[in-house]
Amino acid sequence: MKKTIEISFKRIETKYIVAKDDVKDLIKDLKEYVVEDDYPTSTISNIYFDTENFDVIQDALAKQHRREKIRMRTYIEKPQADSPVFLEVKSKDEEGIGHKFRLVATSQAIINLMTDGTVDHQIQDPDLVQEIQRLRKRYGHRLEPRMFIYYDRLSLKEKKSIQGYPYQKIRVTIDQNLVFRDQAVSLFDGKKGEPLLEDDFVIMEIKAPGQEPKWLKDILEKYGLVKQKFSKYSCAYHKSQGLDYAPRPVQETVGAAYV
Repeated sequence: MKKTIEISFKRIETKYIVAKDDVKDLIKDLKEYVVEDDYPTSTISNIYFDTENFDVIQDALAKQHRREKIRMRTYIEKPQADSPVFLEVKSKDEEGIGHKFRLVATSQAIINLMTDGTVDHQIQDPDLVQEIQRLRKRYGHRLEPRMFIYYDRLSLKEKKSIQGYPYQKIRVTIDQNLVFRDQAVSLFDGKKGEPLLEDDFVIMEIKAPGQEPKWLKDILEKYGLVKQKFSKYSCAYHKSQGLDYAPRPVQETVGAAYV
């Protein structure tokens, strides 16, 4: 039996759209202050749960409730039925700080929980189960796998010792080759889909407990990078409905967008 893991996160996440031509030099500059994560490269497949009419993402866009997003995620390139996957519930508080709660089980156990409320023996997090049941009730017990999003990720983490700066556990991720589909929404149907971004760009995310340090701000300024309001799921939803969607600059006083 696989052990159920609960992990909670509270942090500010900011996103930047980076030209592919700049990525190599940007990483070189960042590596004066960061190192590759323990597992630096990964393939990430996500399934977002929503209603048939996308009520969850529409509520998030309208800033209703806590702007929740509910997803199942795996870092395994070719997952099997018994592969462990994560169920994550992301939300935002009134200050715009992102919160994420997570447990691990098989994909079928998670789908059963989301669609009919069945709690498998693998799932032993009563608090997160209670939150899921609350969300299921809010949306009329109509949550289902609604959107698949895939991308390749490079993960970096702050060096534990940087002269003149306290350690903040800053993480930097760079995502590319992003695709989505709202048909055949399964972890077992490959990574085919429509492009989420133009080929010439990648997404860089910075995850930090507070404001970015000067060394990081200097690098961002060097490459002319500005915080962007961008959500992978929101982008996929808009594109799946034939609607326009583009990143847009974030005002400094606004909490970071998340996905």
